[in-house]
Amino acid sequence: MSDKNKLAFQNINYKIMLAGVLVLILGFIIMSLDTEPYGFGFLGLTLGPLVVLLGFAIEFVAILYKPKEK
Repeated sequence: MSDKNKLAFQNINYKIMLAGVLVLILGFIIMSLDTEPYGFGFLGLTLGPLVVLLGFAIEFVAILYKPKEK
């Protein structure tokens, strides 16, 4: 197989990316569940953004992760 036809990432990278996207979606859902006015409660200001930040960190790891060569 030539280098031109190889994908940029391995299968594990795409799985980690999918996990990161799911964590991002979960974080936004958590932020939307806040019942305080304008989302100024614990869910909207603390927990939700931390989960979203974790999702972005997972995406960063997915991009930089290099599987061991066999």
